[in-house]
Amino acid sequence: MSIIPEFELGLWNAWILVLLMFFIVVGLSFLIIRLFFNGAKSQESSRRHSTTPPYTRFEKNLSHLSTVILLATLAYSVFLPLKLGTGWFYAGLVVYVLGLVFGFVAMINFAAAPLGKPATAGVYRVSRHPMYFSMFVMFMGIGIACSSWVFVLSAVIWLTLSDRGVVAEERLCLETYGETYRAYLERTPRWIGIPKSEKE
Repeated sequence: MSIIPEFELGLWNAWILVLLMFFIVVGLSFLIIRLFFNGAKSQESSRRHSTTPPYTRFEKNLSHLSTVILLATLAYSVFLPLKLGTGWFYAGLVVYVLGLVFGFVAMINFAAAPLGKPATAGVYRVSRHPMYFSMFVMFMGIGIACSSWVFVLSAVIWLTLSDRGVVAEERLCLETYGETYRAYLERTPRWIGIPKSEKE
């Protein structure tokens, strides 16, 4: 990894992996949801995706900052060359594909949740926020494939800010699903590999 961040407009840059990420995780999973799940379940999934949680002022500020970091990271991907044919590229590609598969499965698990109940099956058993986590893993993979400490750091900052934002989502789920969601909170960590804290 170079200390000086690379900045070069090119065809074989990180934007290719970013575009593929959105196409597969968002586009393809929504297509599968529409094709294989009935209309009511598909509508429920769309409604759950579009519901905005009630943020405190602090959470709203963190959410806006998280969005700015995410957009800046996506913009930087246009100027960040992939390290094709190197160990960095192949290692990053493995991490990226793992995140891609995990995110795709998370979207399907989310859509398959019973009507009127929270998503708690599949990858939701190992993380309360597998979609955020998969995006983080994909961003880490892209950063490694480009050998860019800036991209890796921005992914870490984005997830750190998002960690505070998901508190509002969990609050909304508690209001919506009550004790079912409270039991889920007690048995499932927020992020994979990070044990639950006592104050959660």
